Amino acid sequence: MIALAVMLIVLLLLVILWQRRLIVNNNRQVKYVHEKLNNILDEGTHERLLLFSSNRELQILLTDLNRLLDANHKGAAERAKLDKSMRNMLANVSHDLKTPLTVVLGYIETLWHDEDMPAAERERMLRTIHQKANEVISLMNTFFDLAKLESGDSNIPLARVELGEVCRRNILSFYDLLNAKGSEVQIDLPDEALYLMGNEEALDRILNNLLSNAIAYGEAGGILGLKLYSDEDQVYIEVWDRGKGIAEAHQDKVFERLYTLEDSRNRVYQGSGLGLTITKRLTEQMDGTISLSSKPYVNTAFTVAFPRLRF
Repeated sequence: MIALAVMLIVLLLLVILWQRRLIVNNNRQVKYVHEKLNNILDEGTHERLLLFSSNRELQILLTDLNRLLDANHKGAAERAKLDKSMRNMLANVSHDLKTPLTVVLGYIETLWHDEDMPAAERERMLRTIHQKANEVISLMNTFFDLAKLESGDSNIPLARVELGEVCRRNILSFYDLLNAKGSEVQIDLPDEALYLMGNEEALDRILNNLLSNAIAYGEAGGILGLKLYSDEDQVYIEVWDRGKGIAEAHQDKVFERLYTLEDSRNRVYQGSGLGLTITKRLTEQMDGTISLSSKPYVNTAFTVAFPRLRF
């Protein structure tokens, strides 16, 4: 009996020692996780928590913590991207507002101080002031439109729309400009009517932006194309040109707010950098998507796709 009691006591002591060892090891691992996690958060590194442990609950905790770290890293990257976008936006807004306002102020000072200016010159300056003031108003209205779209305050009414007529109307509105530039126009519209649930005003603005963009940036190619086609589920509008195109490094940025290719900012054409952003937002409000493919001086195409309506 004594021997049995001794054996039980020894076994009990071994169990206690084993449990204590587990507790100490678990505490050490938890302390490591705590210190490592704080270090990652304090230094903002992209490390993950790596720990070999037989503790199933601790493994589950580490998996969840790593998921939170991944989400935090992603959020930090998005915040950094947003901060950069905001800085670029402020720089571009300053540029786009400063240019016409500088002209306006300069002409006003000239008119103010030169009382003997010929009437014809005075009239020319006043027309320029009026034009530049309208440019500022137009830019501010564009900012306001984008703000409404991104805040969700601009819900556009949808109705059955036939795309062929929309395409014809918009390409015809640019006919005189394209003719004056000597650009060739290639229009490819199907004989059958293609419908979607959309908004004609929004579609007009989308096509106006895409056609204006193609004319402004693709002029060197000497040709502009508009194609309307469909498959079983979707309808597509493609606007293309053979101009200098958009380098691959820039293609994922052209839909960002106020993103413009710097070499395109010249006295002939200065975009606000908002047209394609608004185009994308309007397209998405009609359950559509927009994509870009570009090979400089070969083919640059913006394609919008919408769910096809069959009644």
